[in-house]
Parts: sequence; C-alpha cells; structure tokens
Amino acid sequence: MTKTAQGSDEDDVPGALRMRGRPKARPDAQERQRIVVAARELFLEAGYGGTRMDEVAARCGVSKRTLYRLFPAKTDLFCAMVADHRRSMLALPRSEDEDLPLADALAAIFRLEDAAAQASERLAFIRLALVESDRFSEIGEAIVREGAEPARQLLGAWLACQQHRGRLRAFPTSTMARMLMDMVLSVLVKRFPGDPLMSSEERVRHARLCIEVFLNGCATEAATVARSG
Repeated sequence: MTKTAQGSDEDDVPGALRMRGRPKARPDAQERQRIVVAARELFLEAGYGGTRMDEVAARCGVSKRTLYRLFPAKTDLFCAMVADHRRSMLALPRSEDEDLPLADALAAIFRLEDAAAQASERLAFIRLALVESDRFSEIGEAIVREGAEPARQLLGAWLACQQHRGRLRAFPTSTMARMLMDMVLSVLVKRFPGDPLMSSEERVRHARLCIEVFLNGCATEAATVARSG
C-alpha cells in the first residue's frame, strides 16, 4: 500500500478498519467555524487587545500553524467573528414569497423572539466591539466591512422586494435599511453614561414599537389597511 498525491495510505483503508492513528482532519470550513466560536468566548473574557492567538490555538486544540493558515492575523479572526455575529443578528435572506405581515416579518428578521440567552450573547459581543473599536481602528473597520454594511445591503434587498410586491412605498431602500437598523438596534447599548440598559422584555417591546413607527411611515395605504383590518 503506497501513498498517493491525494492523501496518505490510511485513506485507502475502509473506515471500519481505521482503528488507530490520527483522526481524520475536519474540513477547513468546519474548523474555521469551530475556531470562531471558541475565539468569541476568549475575546469576551479578555477583550480584543488581551487575547493572544496562541491562547486561541490552545482553547481550540489546534496547532498555531493550522490557526495561522486559516486566520493569518488576529484581525482576520475578528472579521470572521463579526461576519458570524451579523448572521446571528439578522435572519436574512428570506424567501421572496414569504407572506407574513410586515411587522411580523421584521420581528423575525431582527430575531426579536429568540431565547434570552441567545439575545444576551449577541448583546455581549456588540458591547465588546463598540468598546474595543475606540482603542483599535481595525475593529471599527471590521464592524463596517463585515457587519453593518452587508447587513444594510441584505435588509435593503428585502425592503426592495417588499416595494416590488406593493407593500412598501417608493423610498431609497439603503436609507430605509439604515433608518430601521438605527431604530431597532439602538436599544442594545447605552447611548450616554446615565442611560440605563433595558431588560430583554423592554427591548423587544421597544423594537416592536420602532417597527410599527417605521411601517406607519413607509407602508403603502393598502398595506396599512390590511395590517389594521
């Protein structure tokens, strides 16, 4: 049995017979996601500046060589964390023929009914990113490039679809998306030192009110009548 260019001699042995030796490596995509999840825990514990890549490697049980192959720098790792967080914040894209009432669809997009633990994890990462962005310029750049801008584009595309279906009046979708995100997500952080954080229940109520105010201004007359009927 010889080695080939495609792999080692173990690759030729049926899985049931491969009882010993090193376990088969995970696909890169799976390994990247596993590292992102573990790194987020470390970053929340120590902050961006206080987290070292060798600590990430130790937490994940991977060699530093593997870690740096998948994430050449700590900034690359944080960018992947921001992108992963953005997907957890907005349930987009969605089916174009989804027929939920607009208020319910937006509540689902912003994941307002997620479990309190999930919402708390997302909030913790947002606070970390905002605090660290004041100290490290690359954090702010990552938030815009991997988080805020793609999120606005996805939300804008969904809003454009609703316009095409006659459910929202004509208005620049990029502006609508920015306005809606500012309204709904503003309750997740303190806006000034004396501003108390809302409870999870208060945040959901406030976000739903924001959605209602937004729709009162943007929905077509037909959609408004349908929503109130």
